[in-house]
Amino acid sequence: MSSSALTNRIIEEYASVAASPAAGAAAQRRHAAMEALRVVGLPVARDENWKYANLRPLERLRFVPAVPAPPAQLPPSEPAPLPGFARYVLVDGALAAALSAPLDATAAQVFPLAVTGGPPGAPPAAGVAPARPWRELQGDERFALLNAAFATDGLAIRVAGATSQPVRIELLFLASADQQAGASYPRVELTLAAGAHLELIERHVSAGTQPSFITSAVTVDMAPGATLQHYRLQELNAHSTLFDTLSAQLAARASYRLHGIGSGAQSARSTLMVRLGEGAQLQLAAATLADRQQVLDTYALVEHSAPDARTVQTFRGIAAGRARVGFNGKIVVRPAARGTDTQQSLRGLLAGAEAEIDLRPQLEIHTDEVRCSHGATAGKLDENMLFYLLSRGLDRDSAQRLLKWAFLEDVIAQVALPALRRQIEERLVGRLRDEQLRELL
Repeated sequence: MSSSALTNRIIEEYASVAASPAAGAAAQRRHAAMEALRVVGLPVARDENWKYANLRPLERLRFVPAVPAPPAQLPPSEPAPLPGFARYVLVDGALAAALSAPLDATAAQVFPLAVTGGPPGAPPAAGVAPARPWRELQGDERFALLNAAFATDGLAIRVAGATSQPVRIELLFLASADQQAGASYPRVELTLAAGAHLELIERHVSAGTQPSFITSAVTVDMAPGATLQHYRLQELNAHSTLFDTLSAQLAARASYRLHGIGSGAQSARSTLMVRLGEGAQLQLAAATLADRQQVLDTYALVEHSAPDARTVQTFRGIAAGRARVGFNGKIVVRPAARGTDTQQSLRGLLAGAEAEIDLRPQLEIHTDEVRCSHGATAGKLDENMLFYLLSRGLDRDSAQRLLKWAFLEDVIAQVALPALRRQIEERLVGRLRDEQLRELL
């Protein structure tokens, strides 16, 4: 299906739900987003930054929002909330209040987007740039337009200035609707005031085995000196499709540590767009584990627009079976961004005869007085290390899984919360299907 034909079908489905009741701000957002999407359309496989993503499922999916049906309780497979974290559960993009902590459970202001379209009367935090109008969004953010047009709920989170302890919040996005019944549109609008400190866990999971279609959008606005530790865990079932967009703007001296662990979904594409102000710091650590016929792709664009900002980017990906893993990391240094310091380390591991790893480190530098480095490698397991483990009595399958584990630890070890790191490791042990690895935890 061509991009124009797909866009026309989306417009038709939007028209069927546009007449539903909505507050003014929400309705205006949806209409503006759909008008922008009408002009730019969704990406296609020939677009340079989308050639490793799997866009074919869009031809058979429905775009109307699914009608949420919150369960009486969470599936038993979901871990309990971490101590000190307020958990908010959103089912098919809508807040499930009965399964969530009270909105005032933390020092943060938490508002559902279902009625107001945003926090009522709340201005942007001091020092935070206003959101960019749709016409300024880059082509790789077009799925954010789809989310803005169809999302019926979500959360706005505003964190005030410096406190003695960081605010701790967990967002659990539960996909329960079958893709033929409608799509899920998780949406988060996050604002940190000057000096604010937030630790945020964002989980995307499935309620069952039914295939779901999820289009997620997260916006992050950080005022000067704000600090955010953000853990994003994608653990959807093996039949689902996910398109995810995260857009972040960091003011001067803001610090953003972003950790992404992806092992679920049949097809998933994550688009990360981060803009750094003067002296801002970004540490991006991502790991992907894919098997069978999964297609898991990530595009990360980091823009240095002011002096003395720093980016450290680490990616580790494993593709087994007939899976395909992609990571395109692009760093752009604008003319005013003197003193920029960037490091990229992208590594992929081929663990299947028909598996594919696509790594693309990119640097676009428009000024002098910068320090930028990048490196990318993709290959099979180290035969010397494998021989060493075999010589110590391990069978071949266990030795291979042990080497895969060590490969992912470059990213997992950066998770600063011990309890969360343990949960992540438990999930990955299950994915690697080797109970003996639990002895290493």
